Amino acid sequence: MIVWINGAFGAGKTSTARELAGLLPDSTLYDPELIGEALRRLLPGKRLAEVDDHQDLPSWRRLVVDAAAAVLAEVGGVLVVPMTLLRQEYRDEIFGALAARRIPVRHVLLAPAETILRERIARRGEGEGDAPDAPDARDARERARQRAYDRIPAYRQALGWLTADAHVIDNGPLTPRETALRIAEAVTTDTAAVCDIVQTPEPTRETVAAGVLLFDDRDRVLLVDPTYKPGWEFPGGVVEQGEAPARAGVREVAEELALTLDRVPELLVVDWEAPRSPAYGGLRLLFDGGRLAEAEAARLRLPGPELRAWRFVTEAEAAELLPVQRYERLRWALRARERGRALYLEAGRPMP
Repeated sequence: MIVWINGAFGAGKTSTARELAGLLPDSTLYDPELIGEALRRLLPGKRLAEVDDHQDLPSWRRLVVDAAAAVLAEVGGVLVVPMTLLRQEYRDEIFGALAARRIPVRHVLLAPAETILRERIARRGEGEGDAPDAPDARDARERARQRAYDRIPAYRQALGWLTADAHVIDNGPLTPRETALRIAEAVTTDTAAVCDIVQTPEPTRETVAAGVLLFDDRDRVLLVDPTYKPGWEFPGGVVEQGEAPARAGVREVAEELALTLDRVPELLVVDWEAPRSPAYGGLRLLFDGGRLAEAEAARLRLPGPELRAWRFVTEAEAAELLPVQRYERLRWALRARERGRALYLEAGRPMP
């Protein structure tokens, strides 16, 4: 199990995590900052200059999951992880990958009032390390404080999804020890529940996936927002062994949206997604599920934990929500729908 302690820079995550690791039986402190430090040494400066934060590196997000799984396999028990995650798509990617490995995550947010947060940032680093009058030490502390101040607006903007996703603790009036005791109690009593994310096993070879495009009376297409991976998607999923792809799409629509299609959908595109480590790739099929009447659209529901939201979008809006290759797949599916014939794609491009 993982107890992920989230919060703004300066919220007290690391000091609280140290205390919590001493309270929870068989627990180990795991700081993903160490992964970032390693990548800053390993990656070329040109690549590092392309991102504002090491969290923007796909390799960081992947290695955080891989290292957590390796440590848990080595020592078992509980990993206590103090790490700020302010971008929901990164939370989805990391927590979803952990769920796929059957590693439950309890998400805790330390949320002191902003005035207290700023006071803590102002005091950060005082009395630590080099002598107070060393210019290098003063400069390093000042840069760290300024980075923490600069990230407060991003934290404030993320509070909407964070407070809905995590167990919130106002640790403004609390010491790290008192905060850790609150977390330990919340974990042992299930008040801080395991994140409700679908646990889809990671593929071990190429997969076949079937998506279904559904349209409203304005010909906008329906997209869904998964909780277990970044970016919006089409309703659908991996075809199970022995299952017909079109039937898999019908099944997934029923499971995800509580909508029963009354016919087998028509094929629009077959797209070959080449393997790209760590993904295995495979065939991606999109089917035309037809137009939903206004009353049918009003009855759409999200009965399971896989999806956070759904919405009808125009093609232009879809370009802003979908990853590039997924959008290209949609774009050509819409052209196939207009022309009345299916298309074969490779990496989102028609062939020949």
